[in-house]
Amino acid sequence: MTVDSIEKGIVIDHIKAGKSMEIYQALNLDELDCSVAIIKNVKSNKMGFKDIIKISDTIDLNLDVLGYIDPNITVNIIEDGRRIEKKRLELPEKVVNVAHCKNPRCITSIEQELDHVFRLADRERGIYRCIYCDQKPGKEQ
Repeated sequence: MTVDSIEKGIVIDHIKAGKSMEIYQALNLDELDCSVAIIKNVKSNKMGFKDIIKISDTIDLNLDVLGYIDPNITVNIIEDGRRIEKKRLELPEKVVNVAHCKNPRCITSIEQELDHVFRLADRERGIYRCIYCDQKPGKEQ
């Protein structure tokens, strides 16, 4: 299988195998007018298998979303067919509307327009807690 290189755009690399669709949805990549290629289960010496997303245009990416989903991701900025910048991610201190509180008594369950805000409680284990009720986040909706 051959996937052409891109002249200008973004390559999201080192995605844990199977996580590319979650990233695609979280970043709303389906709303873009440019080409987006998702390459799943690519052999990797470092990771065993990984996913890659190629976007054929430069866009503003929410690096906090990417860092929350998988802090080992790298983001490569491509111009003239060459990488001009490589960004390494880390767990963000706070994420807003990336995950949802699963506590039915949390104020975010009652006040629908209230943002779902989580703070990083334990960096080593990657644990986030709701700022309103201290609950761990539920599955993304």
